[in-house]
Amino acid sequence: MPSSPLVGLGVVNRPAESRRHSRRLSFSVSGRELAPAISIRRTFREFWPDTRGLRRLFAAGVVLAVVAALCEVAAIRLFGHITDEVLTTKELGAFWTPAFSWLGLAAVAGAASFGGTYITALGAERFLLKLRDRIYAHLQTLAPEFSEKRRLGDLMARLTDDVEAIEELVGSGVVKAVTTVASVIFFAGAAFFIRWDLALITMALIPAFLVVSKVFAGRFRGAAARERHSNGVMNSVLEEGLANQPLVQAYNRQGDESRRLHGEGRNWLRANMAQAWLSGLYGPAVQVIETICLIVILGFGAWEIAAGRLTIGGLLAFAAYLAMLYPAVQSLGELALTVSEAAAGSDRVIEILRTEATVTDDPGAVPAGRSRGRIAFERVSFAYPGRARPVLRNLSFTADPGDVVVIAGPSGAGKSTVAKLLLRFYDPDAGRILLDGADMRGLTRESLRENITILHQETLMFSGSVRDNIAYGRPGAPLDEVIRAAEAAGVHDFVKALPQGYDTPVGQRGRLLSGGQRQRIAIARAILRDAPVLVLDEPMTGLDAATAAQVMKPLRRLMAGRTTLMITHDPRHVPEGARTVELEPVPGPERIRLKRVGVRGRRSPARC
Repeated sequence: MPSSPLVGLGVVNRPAESRRHSRRLSFSVSGRELAPAISIRRTFREFWPDTRGLRRLFAAGVVLAVVAALCEVAAIRLFGHITDEVLTTKELGAFWTPAFSWLGLAAVAGAASFGGTYITALGAERFLLKLRDRIYAHLQTLAPEFSEKRRLGDLMARLTDDVEAIEELVGSGVVKAVTTVASVIFFAGAAFFIRWDLALITMALIPAFLVVSKVFAGRFRGAAARERHSNGVMNSVLEEGLANQPLVQAYNRQGDESRRLHGEGRNWLRANMAQAWLSGLYGPAVQVIETICLIVILGFGAWEIAAGRLTIGGLLAFAAYLAMLYPAVQSLGELALTVSEAAAGSDRVIEILRTEATVTDDPGAVPAGRSRGRIAFERVSFAYPGRARPVLRNLSFTADPGDVVVIAGPSGAGKSTVAKLLLRFYDPDAGRILLDGADMRGLTRESLRENITILHQETLMFSGSVRDNIAYGRPGAPLDEVIRAAEAAGVHDFVKALPQGYDTPVGQRGRLLSGGQRQRIAIARAILRDAPVLVLDEPMTGLDAATAAQVMKPLRRLMAGRTTLMITHDPRHVPEGARTVELEPVPGPERIRLKRVGVRGRRSPARC
């Protein structure tokens, strides 16, 4: 708040707060509405519980802001007193007491304003942290398919910009609304105290502020939605172009990508300028209304002064109250714009929170403990949610500790689906999967996954150090155990040659390492995890024959004594003595059927 009541006394009032233009990295899914409006009630019903534990901070921010507003009211009153009792009468002796009182009020107002701003910001940041944690934790419970169907940038935007928009409404927005209403009441009451009839004239123009704000809020919502969509598409082009830069350069498509970015950039420019046009027009429109009000008041006040019914100090104080009142009324109107912005963000965040996990623990689920590792699929059938055709139908096989069962078949035959079912990313539509004779549905997912280690088709790594990525298999593992796992995986020698040894950063997704090095680090991670069941999902994808041969050596050590499911379509990497379950796509209602089960190198059938 301004420290002096003289601020805004002229015909040209202080400018309204400039609207913050959204630069959302929100990637809209094609075909969806840009920003469906949702009710403010629904937003509060969904997110107000997240303010639990923070409401005292917001309440303290309100109290301190109210104290600052009351100090403003008193300071303006003192200004009118000084004008009438000192400046008009030229009695300088009467100046010092109200002057020091004014200074004290300014100090209290400054301290209260600072405290209120800081405490509100603290509550707002904690709310953001809490809500973001809640959304991210919920995302972790959803099947991988949820993230795979969406752009990474879209999910990131929902966890950042959209959450911030919600906070501006539910958290600090509530503080702003309450304190603004209090300011309106205080300044309007003070104006009525000076001259109630003059105040009534000024109040008659307040609805004009609200009408203008409502009209602009509706149009701003549509403009903001278009800006979000076009900005998201443009950033999607940037993300794809940078991620696929080697392909772009190899195929000489730099010009095409530049033109594609330029086209989307022009769409974003037009959407952004429409938003800027509305934001730029809103301030002057409100300022014209304020100026009309001040002109009317000054003209009527001059008439009253000439008639001796109003003092100069009273008129200046009255005008100062109006100068503080109208921006407060304008802020109430701007809250409608905040609601419009939060509506789009709320819809996108609520979509995540309303998405239910495909698999949850049964109420009576029990921990699996350390299992022996015997796996059994009994007439398992499965179709992905939303898809009519099944991926697996009546699949049955068993695998005991020490067995290597190869899940083979062409691409799209459902090989990786077997791994997803084993990890309970999904549950079978029919049949059951057993671990040591216990139906997996009766086991907690966390304890089940502690018994299974998977090496994915694409080696997944984090942008930490070599040690961090190996220890991800068992957090908190001491360095000597990490080194032993690395030695068993055949990576110790090349790690020692790295600039910082085990503390060497591997880059984003391990891009500073070769494919074979990444795969062997993943094997070291699996060795350190030491789970009784091992799933190898196309472990040799992208590796040349020599590198694949090097990787197979630690893999054989890793498979020893464990129940191993090896998903592959390349028979060259199938170990001797492994049993093969080959899946074959077939036409008709049976999407996948069990083609044959055999033992590599033997003619006798395997157990199925």
